[in-house]
Amino acid sequence: MRTCIATGVGGAAENFIRFVLSPEGVVAPDFSEKLPGRGAWVTATREALKIAVKKGAFERAFKQSAGMPPDLPGMVDAGLTKRALSALGMARKTGDVVLGFDQVKSALKEKRIAVLIAASDGAQDGRRKLKMLSGEAPVIEVFSGSEISAALGRVAVVHVGLKSSAGSARFLRAARRLEGFRAQDAL
Repeated sequence: MRTCIATGVGGAAENFIRFVLSPEGVVAPDFSEKLPGRGAWVTATREALKIAVKKGAFERAFKQSAGMPPDLPGMVDAGLTKRALSALGMARKTGDVVLGFDQVKSALKEKRIAVLIAASDGAQDGRRKLKMLSGEAPVIEVFSGSEISAALGRVAVVHVGLKSSAGSARFLRAARRLEGFRAQDAL
């Protein structure tokens, strides 16, 4: 259980982002949750991060002066994106990825897909058809086709299915954090 330094809301670690102080005394996100030093946890939303900065919550949590990077929200967004896409690339290396509309559709019908990924800039019709077949499988639509393609080392990837594995769970956790962080951007 973690508690957000901005809002005081508690919950499971996967709903938060850990921050530490760099050796220079600057606030830095710790996406691996393994960096040394005292950690401060913030709910994985852009709004909670803004509140933490505005209220001086990092200084209180670290019990010392804490410098702020020029674009901390942008830094967090980029880090969350990189972490999720890296997990997707690792899932490909372990053979847990199904690519292409027809292959993903077939795997969904056979209930072999644990996570459905659809490029945010993909055709609405194809995304809608696969989402209808996804059943209980979570659907991630936060990445563009070019981001997904680069992570998988392929060209023009729009539809991806992840088989149930530790890699797909790692990807889903990272992608959910990113979705939460970007949620207010869509409003």
